Order: sequence, then C-alpha cells, then structure tokens
Amino acid sequence: MSNSIGKENKMAVMPVNKLMINMGIPMIVSMMLQAVYNIVDSAFVANIEGVGEQALNALTLAFPVQMLMVAIGIGTGVGVNALLAKSMGQQDVEKASKTAGNGVFLMTVIYVIFLLFALFGTKGYIATQTKNPIIEGMATDYLKICCGWSFGIFYFSLYEKVLQATGKSMYSTIAQITGAVINMVFDPILIYGWFGCPALGVSGAAYATIIGQIASAACGLILHLKTNREIKNGIVYLKPSARIIKGIYAIGFAAIIAQALMSVMTYLLNVIFVKIGENVVTAYGLYYKIQQFILFAAFGLRDAITPILSFNHGMKNKERVEDGVKYGVGYTLLIMLVGFVGLEVLAVPLANLFGLSGETKEFCIAAMRIISISYVFAGANIAFQGIFQALDSGLESLIISVCRQFLFVIPVAYAFSLVVINGTAGTWIVWAAFPIAEILSVMVSIVFMKKVNRKIIMNI
Repeated sequence: MSNSIGKENKMAVMPVNKLMINMGIPMIVSMMLQAVYNIVDSAFVANIEGVGEQALNALTLAFPVQMLMVAIGIGTGVGVNALLAKSMGQQDVEKASKTAGNGVFLMTVIYVIFLLFALFGTKGYIATQTKNPIIEGMATDYLKICCGWSFGIFYFSLYEKVLQATGKSMYSTIAQITGAVINMVFDPILIYGWFGCPALGVSGAAYATIIGQIASAACGLILHLKTNREIKNGIVYLKPSARIIKGIYAIGFAAIIAQALMSVMTYLLNVIFVKIGENVVTAYGLYYKIQQFILFAAFGLRDAITPILSFNHGMKNKERVEDGVKYGVGYTLLIMLVGFVGLEVLAVPLANLFGLSGETKEFCIAAMRIISISYVFAGANIAFQGIFQALDSGLESLIISVCRQFLFVIPVAYAFSLVVINGTAGTWIVWAAFPIAEILSVMVSIVFMKKVNRKIIMNI
C-alpha cells in the first residue's frame, strides 16, 4: 500500500492549476459555510422582538472566544493536515496514521480546557466588555453553551483537515454542509419557539450552533473511516507521541496564532470601540461576521495551498511547488477582488437585511466600504501564510499574523479612536486602521517570500 501512495494520489499527478481548483472549491465552500453559522445566528438574533440590537451586541462580545475555539481547532487541524500530507508524500503510512490518531488525542485535551472555561470563566470574561446587565446575561448564557458543548467543532476541525490532506476535500465539504443546514433549520425553531418549542432567544442560537457542529463532526468521522482506507485507525494510534505532536505544532502553532490573533484583535477592538459607543461595537461585530464570508473563502483556498505544497515538497518536486505558489497567490487575489466589489455594491442592502438603523447602520456601511479596500492586500498575506506553513516556515507565517492582526492595527485603531472621542474626526477614521495594517503587512510578506524562495524552493 505504501509504495503506491505517490503514484495514486491526485496531489502527485494532477496538473497543479486543475488540482488547486479541484481541491480549492470544496474547501472554499466549506469555509464559507462555517462563516454562515455566525451570519445566520446574527440575522435571526437581530430580529428578536424588543431586544434585537442588544442580542446582536451580546453575540459580538461572545464572538472572540468562539473565534479562539476555531483558531485552536483549525490551527491544530492545519498541523495534522500538513504533516499527514507530507508523510503520505514520503510514503510513510505509519507516520500518517499516528498523526491522525494524535490529532484525536489533542482535540480531546483542547475540548476539556474549554469545558472548564464554560463552567468557571464565561461570566468574568463577558463582564470585562460591558456593564449592561441585559447584554451581559445574554452573552454569558450563549457563550457557556457554545464552550460547554464545543467537542463538535474540535473533532470536525480534525476530520475536515484529515480528509483534505488525503485529497478528499469534497467529503469534508459534505460534512460542513450537513452541519450548516441543520444549524439554519434549528435557529428559528429554537430562537423564536416554532412548532411548540420554547422560545429560547439567544440561548436558542447557541443550541442550534452546537447541534450543527456535532452533526458535522459525526459526518466527518464516518466519511474518514469509510474513505481513508490508506490511514490505519485504532487505539494504538491515539497514544500521544512527543515527536508527532511536535511535528503537528511545528506547522500548526503559527496557524493557531494566526487565527487566535483574530480573536485577540476583536476583543481589544471591542474594548477600544465601546469607548466611542455601544453602537460602534455592534456595527463592527456585524461587519466582522459579514467579512468572514469573504475572508473564509480565502482561508479555504489557503487550506488547499498547504497540503498541495506540503505533499509535493515531501516528494521533492520543485516544479509543482512553484506552480502551487503561483496559482495559490493568483486565485486568492481573485477571490478578494470579488469580495471587495461585492461589499462596495451591497453595503446598504446588507445593513438593511440585519434591521440596522440610525447611527449603527451608518457605522456598519462605512466599515464595509472602507475596510474592504484592504481585501486584495489581505488576500496576498493569507496566501503567503499558507505557503509558509507548507514549506516549514512557520515563523514567517506567525510574524505576518502578528503584523496584520495586532502590531499594525491595534495601536492605529486606538490612536484613531482618541481622535474620534476628541471630536477631531468622524467615526469613519477608525476603519482606516485595517487597510493601513494590511498594506504594511504585505510589504513584510514579500520580503519573507523572497527568502523562502531562495532558501527552500530553489534548493528542492
């Protein structure tokens, strides 16, 4: 079996341009559906009678921790993905199987940590962002449910990446669609109390989310067991291996930080923006969930870039690695250009869809139109991060994450917020921090890409 891996796997033989599309489209759909979870929740919650805007604010305050769960789950999954794909490229079935098994062990440990947070940390965390008792209560209830039953998101993150690493990205998309559809069906039923169910409000949105995540995880596990015949399963492969775990996080740690910084950035921006007004926090929270639909599409293509480059790096195929870089960057830029045009055109209809009015609506529209200017630069940064992760350059990927999601955005946003509070400029100026951060970061990315090309790609 092991001698045929390189010959049979499409990542070794399919033209890279076609392979990028073949693997990328299902991953893009999968990631965009993940963004749908949050958008759908927000759309239904925003229309809860009497407290819609407060409920939307509550979801915004809980969102950074949800992002952190996704960050750790996906980041660990990316590490499993890249190490497993590289092991298969090297025709090492035993190492690939141990990588998948150690992924199960790691996801279990991560879930236990968030379960403890659900029991003991949610109320204190929410209290750092608001003093409004209604918003605090709704946000705490929502977050406690999402964290306490979060094993679905973690196990799905694992089996999604395992399926993608073996070239079966269509199956991971099926699992994602299953959860997304279930989430959307249960949202109005549990939030508004349809079909005789109690109206649970914000808590109903949380229950719908975790039900969808558990369904995706179960579907992913079944498809993995049925289709990944080249990977061995069993208790022996669940035994933690320091060597395997180190290999997973040598690649995955940068991906975790990249995703986790989104959580940290959102939390800090909530703290900064609330000094301007609660409606600015609400506008940013809604904008952020809308932009995820576009950013997650780029993340999906990045997740195709990583295993393709990892596999062919393992096979020492320089030409296919170079093609992977070229097409990966090109397609990611195209996705973000479409996203930029889409938000510029649809800013007002999207704000109306969520029932926004007055200043909150104006702030949200301004955010969409100004921050979207940064999308093409963000797309280049995202593609380069996937390339760095695949080519054993996790530090470079980590530095880009720190630059674009912390170093170049938080200080600028804080400075601009002081300008707004002092009445020197309108609220729109705080949104300009995002294009500034992406433009500066892409300059750093280009320098790193030249280094990786010289030291790694040219020496394959």
